[in-house]
Amino acid sequence: MVRLAAIARRFYLDGRSKVEIAEEFGLSRFKVARDLEAARGAGIVRIDVRLPERLDGALSERLRQAYGLHRAIVVEAAEDPLETRRALGSAAARLLPEIVRPGEVLGLAWSRVLQAMGAELAELPRCTVVQLNGVLSEFAEGGGSVEAVRRAASLSGGPAYPVYAPLILPDAATAATLRADPGIAAAFAHYDRLTTAVVAIGGWDERNSTVYQALDPDSRARYDGLGVRAEVSAQLIDAEGEPVHCDLDERVISIRAEQLRKVPEVVAVAGAGDGAKARAIGAALKSGLVSTLVTDSAVAQVLLEGAAGD
Repeated sequence: MVRLAAIARRFYLDGRSKVEIAEEFGLSRFKVARDLEAARGAGIVRIDVRLPERLDGALSERLRQAYGLHRAIVVEAAEDPLETRRALGSAAARLLPEIVRPGEVLGLAWSRVLQAMGAELAELPRCTVVQLNGVLSEFAEGGGSVEAVRRAASLSGGPAYPVYAPLILPDAATAATLRADPGIAAAFAHYDRLTTAVVAIGGWDERNSTVYQALDPDSRARYDGLGVRAEVSAQLIDAEGEPVHCDLDERVISIRAEQLRKVPEVVAVAGAGDGAKARAIGAALKSGLVSTLVTDSAVAQVLLEGAAGD
């Protein structure tokens, strides 16, 4: 038993190879392998797999399976929505370096939670970073999408393609003129080359969508009448996940839903909201636009209840 404990300590705690342990104890490496198995069988070695404290592995896997996602990452919801938002941003910031490969094209949208992600981002492989939509002026001073794109590109050492334009324009003609601007056109030219896109999901009310907040009351009422329940980068979606096409399509400076659908990996970071926000996230998942979801446990529970009801 003492020998088993010593061998297990060398292997599991000291990081020694089986060959090194065999030489030290005068055994064959096959005997060392058998002793390691015996140490586990005797309870000398107990393996406990744990995620970081705020991640819920079981809920993550249930959510992934329920919606057929590539991956789902669920953080524990805090009482303070700001704390939950920071936890979501931190989880997304840890995820990106794992899934983005050198030489790829990374697209970034903007939201409050993605702003938190940008603040937590510590590393990226060398890649091209592209802004996915224009700027909401009321949030620009707090560190908007242009700043997020430039910071990510600085971390990666790759080129940046920011979009210096408003997200929502008063009419289609003005939006078309801006899209023809060389700098904006250069960013738009990368949308068909994206390998990973990071987006937010907005609900369809003043609390849960910055896009909704930016619209005039008449536009809100008109889109309500069309059945809009969620938005992803200003692309409108109804409760069943179907796109809602309207005049807003031509008034926004943003990636199109059909372009987003072709991106191999679309990571949505969304949570820290009420029941309406959770239902909006569910609608976005039904759309098929999202392959990876980073959310919180409160939202995950609502989504699982909705999946069970369907």
